[in-house]
Amino acid sequence: MSEKNDGGPAFPIGSTPEEWGNGMTLRDYFAAKAMQKYIDEDSTTENIARASYEMADAMLKARLE
Repeated sequence: MSEKNDGGPAFPIGSTPEEWGNGMTLRDYFAAKAMQKYIDEDSTTENIARASYEMADAMLKARLE
Protein backbone atom coordinates (compact mmCIF):
# COMPACT_ATOMS: atom_id res chain seq x y z
CA MET A 1 0.00 0.00 0.00
CA SER A 2 1.41 3.38 -0.95
CA GLU A 3 1.78 6.21 1.51
CA LYS A 4 -1.29 8.46 1.33
CA ASN A 5 -1.81 12.04 2.42
CA ASP A 6 -4.02 11.67 5.48
CA GLY A 7 -4.69 15.40 5.81
CA GLY A 8 -3.45 15.45 9.39
CA PRO A 9 -5.70 15.25 12.43
CA ALA A 10 -9.40 15.96 11.86
CA PHE A 11 -9.97 17.36 15.34
CA PRO A 12 -6.61 18.31 16.86
CA ILE A 13 -6.42 19.21 20.53
CA GLY A 14 -3.37 21.07 21.71
CA SER A 15 -0.90 23.27 19.94
CA THR A 16 1.73 20.77 18.75
CA PRO A 17 1.57 17.53 16.73
CA GLU A 18 2.80 15.64 19.81
CA GLU A 19 -0.32 16.78 21.69
CA TRP A 20 -2.74 15.78 18.90
CA GLY A 21 -2.56 12.07 19.61
CA ASN A 22 -3.57 9.30 17.25
CA GLY A 23 -7.19 10.22 16.65
CA MET A 24 -9.17 10.37 13.44
CA THR A 25 -7.38 11.85 10.45
CA LEU A 26 -9.01 14.23 8.02
CA ARG A 27 -8.89 11.40 5.44
CA ASP A 28 -10.83 9.13 7.83
CA TYR A 29 -13.36 11.90 8.48
CA PHE A 30 -13.88 12.53 4.76
CA ALA A 31 -14.26 8.77 4.13
CA ALA A 32 -16.86 8.48 6.91
CA LYS A 33 -18.86 11.33 5.37
CA ALA A 34 -18.55 9.88 1.86
CA MET A 35 -19.65 6.45 3.11
CA GLN A 36 -23.11 7.84 3.85
CA LYS A 37 -23.71 8.15 0.11
CA TYR A 38 -22.46 4.66 -0.73
CA ILE A 39 -24.15 2.82 2.14
CA ASP A 40 -27.56 2.93 0.44
CA GLU A 41 -26.26 1.34 -2.73
CA ASP A 42 -26.37 -2.41 -3.30
CA SER A 43 -22.69 -3.16 -2.73
CA THR A 44 -20.35 -5.20 -0.54
CA THR A 45 -18.83 -3.67 2.55
CA GLU A 46 -15.39 -3.91 0.94
CA ASN A 47 -16.57 -1.94 -2.11
CA ILE A 48 -18.24 0.67 0.10
CA ALA A 49 -15.02 1.12 2.11
CA ARG A 50 -12.88 1.30 -1.02
CA ALA A 51 -15.16 3.84 -2.71
CA SER A 52 -15.33 5.94 0.47
CA TYR A 53 -11.55 6.21 0.73
CA GLU A 54 -11.22 6.90 -3.00
CA MET A 55 -13.62 9.83 -2.51
CA ALA A 56 -11.68 10.97 0.57
CA ASP A 57 -8.42 10.91 -1.43
CA ALA A 58 -10.05 12.97 -4.19
CA MET A 59 -11.33 15.45 -1.60
CA LEU A 60 -7.85 15.83 -0.07
CA LYS A 61 -6.35 16.33 -3.53
CA ALA A 62 -8.94 18.98 -4.44
CA ARG A 63 -8.34 20.70 -1.11
CA LEU A 64 -4.67 21.22 -2.01
CA GLU A 65 -5.31 22.57 -5.52
